[in-house]
Amino acid sequence: MMKIYWYLLLLFLSLSCKESPQKDHSNRTLVKNVHIVNVEKGTVDENRHIVVEADRILQITDVLPTGEFSTEIDGQGAYVVPGLTEMHAHIPSPPTSENRIEETLFLYLSGGITTIRGMLGHPYHLELREAVRKGNVLGPRIFTSSPSLNGNTVKTPEEAMEKVSQYAAEGYDFLKIHPGIQRGVFDSLVKAARQAGIPFAGHVPVDVGIRHALESGYATIDHVDGYLEGLVPGNAKVNPTENGFFGFNFTQLADTSGIKDLVELTRKQQVWVVPTQTLFERWFAPTRADSLLAQPEMKYMTPETLANWKRIKEEQLGDPSWDEEQWALFDHIRLRLIRELARNGQGLLLGSDAPQLFNVPGFSLHREIAAMQRSGLTPEEILRMGTLAPAQFFGAEAEWGTVEVGKAADFLLVEANPLKDLSTLRKMKGLMLQGKWLSRNLINQKLAEIAENAAKPNND
Repeated sequence: MMKIYWYLLLLFLSLSCKESPQKDHSNRTLVKNVHIVNVEKGTVDENRHIVVEADRILQITDVLPTGEFSTEIDGQGAYVVPGLTEMHAHIPSPPTSENRIEETLFLYLSGGITTIRGMLGHPYHLELREAVRKGNVLGPRIFTSSPSLNGNTVKTPEEAMEKVSQYAAEGYDFLKIHPGIQRGVFDSLVKAARQAGIPFAGHVPVDVGIRHALESGYATIDHVDGYLEGLVPGNAKVNPTENGFFGFNFTQLADTSGIKDLVELTRKQQVWVVPTQTLFERWFAPTRADSLLAQPEMKYMTPETLANWKRIKEEQLGDPSWDEEQWALFDHIRLRLIRELARNGQGLLLGSDAPQLFNVPGFSLHREIAAMQRSGLTPEEILRMGTLAPAQFFGAEAEWGTVEVGKAADFLLVEANPLKDLSTLRKMKGLMLQGKWLSRNLINQKLAEIAENAAKPNND
């Protein structure tokens, strides 16, 4: 009888253990004592704790979770912001070394950027996109364009259709449009893109023009390209090919009363715009090259790159057609267009065109943020441009773009509330990327290494 009693007792204890297993928190990360910025509503959820498991946000709570965690991060009142998106990025390609390419990806991360849209594709970028996705290379999520479609690469409708089919089949995320494409060739390209189900984005060729470009269904128009030319009245009888740098030569002819109609057409056709205003405020502005080269982030670029940037800048300032007073008007019109496109068009997406003239990856996006403030946009509007709006653009708002349970664990910690002061985004305390924590110390160590490597001869 006693044996039966002990047997039943052991069986009961065994079943009880199976029904109430101990939860294993050993592969989880706890981020505690933080305030979460709700970029959709423009509000802050105070005093929260975030549990991350693998690459996802498992829990957000106002009660401190208990149990074991592989990593605990005490935010000490820091603000959590969704990872930023750089919508006009450039990724080096061979013959640039793999090490330098990976350093460039890390520079983006150092600025809190967890997603980039590469705007000049290469077959290598398809491999890199997958390597990052699988966690084999440390870098932001990558969307990549095709190689350039321009007046030299697609001279006939047949060439355009062939290239579109090829790039769609190879798996590029979208097609990159550059200047020089003739209108008939462009129309064939658009038709082939629709048939292949691949979007297209980028510049507006002069022969196409802004209105036809918008009606053709660009995914994004970058640099606000073509808009200033679109403000020139028809009776001005200009030669479109004499427009200069993004319409600079037509600045005095621009009729700003036409902005409303262009913005309305942009909204109607659901075309997003990526301004890259910092490119114009640095490359094309009256600022001297040496003052730009003295900025701290320049140490992450190679001497060869910096020398090339200086040469181009000095050539631009020395061009007889460039005029500082005309530039001020040109800039004023651009900022007005940006403000109207943000509020009455389809919307804007943050992008800086890094690494182009004096725009260093990871740093230039914050200069773009400052430029957007100068255009009159609010911190709330600008934050959405770099977080939720890109996710909506890619149809991925269920995956990333906000800090919510079930979404990708891609977010940064900053010292203060960015809804009140966007400059705090530059003061990152750490970055969560695909569920991996990159501390400020680790980021600083890697940046120091990149600067040291950049100073070496032939680092590219």
